[in-house]
Amino acid sequence: MLNNRQRRALTGVVAILAGMVVCFIGDYLLGVSVDLWWGINTFDTQWILAMFLVPFISGIVVSALYGLGGKWLCYLPPILVRMISYFSFAFGVIEVPDGAELLTFPLWVLIVILAFEAAAFGGVAGEIIVKKTYGRHPERILYRGEGSVSEGSETSQDK
Repeated sequence: MLNNRQRRALTGVVAILAGMVVCFIGDYLLGVSVDLWWGINTFDTQWILAMFLVPFISGIVVSALYGLGGKWLCYLPPILVRMISYFSFAFGVIEVPDGAELLTFPLWVLIVILAFEAAAFGGVAGEIIVKKTYGRHPERILYRGEGSVSEGSETSQDK
């Protein structure tokens, strides 16, 4: 039997993996590798969707699965996916196609920053979806685990 901390950690790992799957599948379906430079033709509709929409959806998925605090975890899937992709090209695991160049590391970092900022917006949106509002509420309303006070009862501190 898992305690609350272990259950929360496991939920976090599952949420991060699900976000990574969203990023991998989104990049695959769009047919884009944002780590490669094809000239000015690189910046097409598929590239924009891969840079902004896919990480945004990944952030929503992470926050929806993890719950409160998901806006902090949503940064990891795009970073990890972009790292795997970039270093696969850099170390020759995947061959760079003819006519393309691998972005230099500083330019790649800028791309990663754009991706994980889009994921951050998705993470906040996911928390809004989970909470149905954005802001703070008393802990007794949000957390219903072992040892928490139920929603209908009041303690002497709440009065």
